[in-house]
Amino acid sequence: GKLVYKGDRESSGKYAFSAYVDGDYQYCFSNTMSKLTRKVVMFNMDVGDPPKAESDIDKDHDKLAEQLQQLSSTLVSMKHDQEYMEVRDRTHGMINDSTNQRVVWWAFFELSFSWRCRSVKFII
Repeated sequence: GKLVYKGDRESSGKYAFSAYVDGDYQYCFSNTMSKLTRKVVMFNMDVGDPPKAESDIDKDHDKLAEQLQQLSSTLVSMKHDQEYMEVRDRTHGMINDSTNQRVVWWAFFELSFSWRCRSVKFII
């Protein structure tokens, strides 16, 4: 098949694609750069109606239909952005929790080590 889009070393981003030809399309994701870190891939696919011929639409309602379509697409875009932000927030929360847990364990290790050093000094 034909490659439509390829991104290398991207940490985040958006890509929009409009298919002008009927057929099957495939999404392929790869993580060949870093297999050690966890990755989150999120994508949305919107399938819309093809544009109608000018004769199919009533001329009086054309402007209203166009504005409603713009409003609808804007709301869908906002919904997708909000879902993306929720995923990002959840991911950052997990990173924060992990970091906090490491800090607690490090502090515990440091405290126990300092107590051992003090007891050794006391014995000597």
